[in-house]
Amino acid sequence: MNDEDPVKKPFDLRVRTKRFALRIITLYRSLPKDIEAQIIGRQVLRSGTSVGAQYREGHRARSTAEFISKLESASQELDETMYWFELLVESRIVSEAKLADLQDEADQLMAIFVTSIKRAKSKR
Repeated sequence: MNDEDPVKKPFDLRVRTKRFALRIITLYRSLPKDIEAQIIGRQVLRSGTSVGAQYREGHRARSTAEFISKLESASQELDETMYWFELLVESRIVSEAKLADLQDEADQLMAIFVTSIKRAKSKR
């Protein structure tokens, strides 16, 4: 199977979004225990783990419109996660270096979701 295989592609994103969620959980566990870090941490935990769930719901969609809606929800959760990453770094709770890989993965996932949404909309 090549990388463009439509059967393999959704599975890879399921795995990738789940790994992203697991990395978010690990990040949350490593945060300082002060109130600010924990409040922002819970926000990033909620939004970051929701990305994969939204993607899976979209993959099971019964219509193109439902697929687009779920992927748009996933991208909104991802954008919110990226916002919390920015706050963690800019408030100096977490170093930029520590979040660099997660931020890069979030950027890549966002690009994939945006492309998928655009393609689905053009096929309607």
